[in-house]
Amino acid sequence: MRRILRYLFIALAGLVVVPALVVGALLAGGWSQLSIFNAVIPYDSGGDRIAEGVAYGPHARHRLDIYRPDDTDTAPILFFIYGGSWNSGSRADYAFVGRAFAAQGFLTVIADYRLVPEVRYPDFVRDGARAIAWIRTAATRYGGDPTRLFLLGHSAGAYNAMMLILDRGFLNEVGLSTDSVTAAAGLSGPYDFLPLARDSTRAAFAQAADLEKTQPVHLVSPDAPPILLATGADDNLVGRKNIVNLAARLQDAGIRHRSIVYPGVDHAGTLLAISRPFRSRAPVIQDVVAFFQERLATRERALRPVGLTSVPEYRP
Repeated sequence: MRRILRYLFIALAGLVVVPALVVGALLAGGWSQLSIFNAVIPYDSGGDRIAEGVAYGPHARHRLDIYRPDDTDTAPILFFIYGGSWNSGSRADYAFVGRAFAAQGFLTVIADYRLVPEVRYPDFVRDGARAIAWIRTAATRYGGDPTRLFLLGHSAGAYNAMMLILDRGFLNEVGLSTDSVTAAAGLSGPYDFLPLARDSTRAAFAQAADLEKTQPVHLVSPDAPPILLATGADDNLVGRKNIVNLAARLQDAGIRHRSIVYPGVDHAGTLLAISRPFRSRAPVIQDVVAFFQERLATRERALRPVGLTSVPEYRP
């Protein structure tokens, strides 16, 4: 979290007025660093939170927030999955993400999920599948088009997103298939991290019966949707082999994909570049939106009628 704290102080220094309450909370350590960052940075206009704490399952952490674009009847849906080493995180700290992508024309959903030590793998991924099932059935009432559904995750959330589209079992459990997702993007995600070298990965995965099956790099199949992988060149938390190895497997399987390495960006930087104060550091939001919009255009072309433009009159 030291990286986030550094970004936070840069953001605070760049603001003309910072409420005394925020500064006091920072000095007292009463809020998480990301909570303060989310509270003080300027948000994008063009979208707003229209629902908060909506239940998508029975657990107290089965709750989600929804951000809707302005002046849009029906929008494609972006489901954002945050990170936190599978042991921390709150949807409330990512309002800047929700508003940023709502301003880009996506009905954006951010959900909490169960965390270690209450659960272990695969339960936090199963919660993502449960949230997708809710989105597919209920998002229309909020102005979303469930046939145009995109996944975006950062760090551990990127892992969850990749598992949801590469391991057919998770979506099958909730009555869906991987083609329920139009495309996915992962920012700074761990996809090939055996052996389990960190306390956080051991706590989340050590009990798994088959560790290889917990790794997205071993689950690639030709029916996966298009995937964007992005990371920072200065990421010292998640090694670059994760994106390189997964991209190689996607290439071998013929999956449409794109890989990006942002110079001068660290692990937290790929997330914080979505926010307005740090958007100039890396074009993360532009690249994600462009990749998803390209998939929409490809899909629309594929759905257009082909063959005869007129049908000859039938005469018996």
